Amino acid sequence: MKWDATIKEFRSYLRLEKSMSENSIEAYLHDIEKFCQFLEIQNLQLSPEKITLDHIHEFLKWINEFGVSARTQSRILSGVRAFFKYLLMEDSIVTDPTELIEFPKIGRKLPDVLTVDEIDSLLAAIDLSQPEGQRNKAIIETMYSCGLRVSELVNLKISGLYLDEGFVRVTGKGDKERLVPIGSKATDEINFYLHHYRTHVKLHKGFDDIVFLNRRGKGLSRVMIFTIIKNLVEIVGIKKQISPHTFRHSFATHLIEGGADLRAVQEMLGHESILTTEIYTHINREFLRDAIMRFHPRAKKR
Repeated sequence: MKWDATIKEFRSYLRLEKSMSENSIEAYLHDIEKFCQFLEIQNLQLSPEKITLDHIHEFLKWINEFGVSARTQSRILSGVRAFFKYLLMEDSIVTDPTELIEFPKIGRKLPDVLTVDEIDSLLAAIDLSQPEGQRNKAIIETMYSCGLRVSELVNLKISGLYLDEGFVRVTGKGDKERLVPIGSKATDEINFYLHHYRTHVKLHKGFDDIVFLNRRGKGLSRVMIFTIIKNLVEIVGIKKQISPHTFRHSFATHLIEGGADLRAVQEMLGHESILTTEIYTHINREFLRDAIMRFHPRAKKR
């Protein structure tokens, strides 16, 4: 069994059977490439079926010596493990050499979350006298109301707006579509933007169905969304690390604080695994602690 041929088959499997995006596929293949580089540097001329648990251990030790973070090590191991699981599934190997490997322990860095007052202050800082002001207000309201990824926001289509029904259709990771509820405030801001501002923009060919446009009639870039938010944060003076993704985190956190079911939030965020959504339960530990300290009779100071 040769590495090149097997990796090529693995690529086809990820694309056709797992329906992964090209970015995800490339990430997996880069992880396997790192393992192949390790074998080459160590002068280990071994085919995939000859790899053992010891080789995997040595590989992890090798990348650790480069100062690679535990989080990155864990991600690389995920790619290598997926490859050998595929070989096992195809009966190309008898045992999976990664099966007994434990993932490096990583400290979970909790993202910053905006309060409702902070979101209101950002919205209040938008200069509505500028042509792009109403557009930016609609953007902020939509991100917070729907918990969209920045890529989902910039690619949001007019044909995907079902505002009368209270939903928008978005295309997420792996080109998977989902319907996301949208609140009345965001609905009002989008409608106002579409009917009073967007109609005055000269559309560039191919962008007639895109909701949020720049002054040249083209879709907004991811960088532009970051810039809009960065400028507002500077005006308001918020010291947190704020990005478009912060509104997604805030959306999920506020839902769960309000008592929303975790699986419902999972569906709205477009997470494949409930484990991804569970990070928001960790964010709320301080919230839960405060609730206990305020309301539990055993926690009150005498």
